[in-house]
Amino acid sequence: MSASIRGRGAISNPTNRFEKISLERDVDWNPEEDSPPRTSFYRDHSRTIITYNDSPDIPFNASLNPYRGCEHGCSYCYARPTHEYLGFSAGLDFETKIMVKEDAPELLRQELSSPEWKPQVLAMSGVTDCYQPIERRLGLTRRCLAVLAEFRNPVSIITKNFLVTRDIDLLKELATHRAVTVHLSISSLDPDLARKLEPRAASPRQRLAAVEALAKAGVPVGVLVAPVIPALNEPEMASVLAAAKDAGAGWAGTEVLRLPLTVAPVFEAWLGRHLPERKEKILNRIRSIRGGRLNDPRFGSRMRGEGVFADQIAQLFRVARRRAGLAEHGPELSVAAFRRPGGSQLDLGI
Repeated sequence: MSASIRGRGAISNPTNRFEKISLERDVDWNPEEDSPPRTSFYRDHSRTIITYNDSPDIPFNASLNPYRGCEHGCSYCYARPTHEYLGFSAGLDFETKIMVKEDAPELLRQELSSPEWKPQVLAMSGVTDCYQPIERRLGLTRRCLAVLAEFRNPVSIITKNFLVTRDIDLLKELATHRAVTVHLSISSLDPDLARKLEPRAASPRQRLAAVEALAKAGVPVGVLVAPVIPALNEPEMASVLAAAKDAGAGWAGTEVLRLPLTVAPVFEAWLGRHLPERKEKILNRIRSIRGGRLNDPRFGSRMRGEGVFADQIAQLFRVARRRAGLAEHGPELSVAAFRRPGGSQLDLGI
């Protein structure tokens, strides 16, 4: 069994599904002899920052993120396979080789200034966390928020990091125009489990503290109990929702674990290392809601799963949310205040 690597979710680099040649170590990583892999940062020379999707399962059409790859190292992260398009692995590479879009704020200003831009909600962290640790030093997310606040373009943020509270001043400004919601993702209140699942994300206590700080500042904030991992953290749903309500959250949503493509072997290896006695039970429960497989990519079911256990999880969540007094959805965001510097709302016809 491979050893775990301190501060990392993956324990190896699975073969890139697009590459014909791969390198393998002769022996497993040894924490007593090998230095832990360090995080490296690379310039991403993207020419655009806003990306679009037409998925019926995703509640937004446009998103932006200054980073590709994520230091948080969540073993279950559905975004891991995206790193393979860059020639990297979905394993350790995803959390140690981070692409940085240094021009993100300037690109965002350019795209929002274009007459072709139709004001709409932008999602931040639709793929990787825009408040991952490197953001503390680079501040690209903050600079993007400053642009959004200047244009008054609505944004919906998802994060696992207390660092979001650093930008309360900009979030409050956006909130005055009904142009922001923030979601804190909390999968467990157990600090030990959270540290293993999401090794470089903020602790559950810090995330609840972020909810409290945002709520007190008047920034609309909710929680995502995600992912719900069958036979692992599903018993915690009610306690997470109750704690979120006490902290000031206004609404709550959830997603059931999905393991697309090369995420599955990374998560299986994580289970084998951290929860070997429960590994098969968890994997079998996942298969029971995914048609006998570890992943079901079909639209309509991939976010929820199917079958008795999936229905049970959904029902338990609905009951717990109602008992906690949390709404199903956050406030609807508005584009009414959108403006382009130097122009006016009337010039835009909105």
